[in-house]
Amino acid sequence: MEEIWAVVRSYLGGIYLPEVKLADILDILIIAYILYHLFLWIKTSRAWTLLKGIFVLGLFMLIAEVLKMNTILWITHNLINVILLALVILFQPELRSALDELGRKNFVTRIFSSMNNKNSEEKGLSDKTIYELVKTCTKLGKDKTGALIVIEQDTPLGEYVRTGIQIEALVSQQLLINIFEKNTPLHDGAVIIQKNRVTAATCYLPLTSSQDIAKALGTRHRAGIGVSEVTDSMTIIVSEETGGVSVAYRGTLYQDLDEDGLRRQLSKLQGTKEEKSTRILKRKGVSPSEKVKEK
Repeated sequence: MEEIWAVVRSYLGGIYLPEVKLADILDILIIAYILYHLFLWIKTSRAWTLLKGIFVLGLFMLIAEVLKMNTILWITHNLINVILLALVILFQPELRSALDELGRKNFVTRIFSSMNNKNSEEKGLSDKTIYELVKTCTKLGKDKTGALIVIEQDTPLGEYVRTGIQIEALVSQQLLINIFEKNTPLHDGAVIIQKNRVTAATCYLPLTSSQDIAKALGTRHRAGIGVSEVTDSMTIIVSEETGGVSVAYRGTLYQDLDEDGLRRQLSKLQGTKEEKSTRILKRKGVSPSEKVKEK
């Protein structure tokens, strides 16, 4: 038996086993996390198509290097800086989207929200705001009056607020219906809500570049999806043609919502206080809906 262990030790003796520290483990985990999300971003964005084109160019350069095509190699070596700059410009929308997505990760959000709990509570939708929005959109849908309402979360919407007319008023059904009334000065464009207040109207929003959107959807829906792709806001869209109510959130469109469906979507934006009260009710065995009924 001792001879066997001696043979094993003689074989293993030549293997170098580096000393692994905690910093090395963290280093590997961080790199793995970055690579995973990089590959995921490439797979789910236009970057994959562009990378295939870059691969073809790289193949041509490899052939030119093997066959010693001096003219092509000279052009490539002199234009390498321009090519790198062009890649940054081509990938600009994808890079911005990737950085936005990274900033929205739960662990990053928790860090910054814990640093500023007061602001996070102010940004959460109150029960009164949700009630006014649901009643407003239901009334606008019945009247087939088009509407576009954007609700800010953690990503600031200041650049879109500046494109509209500032209002600074509490959210109310009467105000929103008057804004979206046809043939009025403020009905065209989007309304932006910040901290349970109507901040601006007639705001311009970016349109989505996705090719998967149904052709039947108009500019309102494309604008609602577009702003939800580049921010963490939630957008309510009321169709002028059908009266249907939809919600765009994180690049996904939820269509044909009734009052309960819209209320459930808006409940995702409940602030810290509401979330804490919900958890307390659940621990006591009382559902939030029962709590509302008792009132």
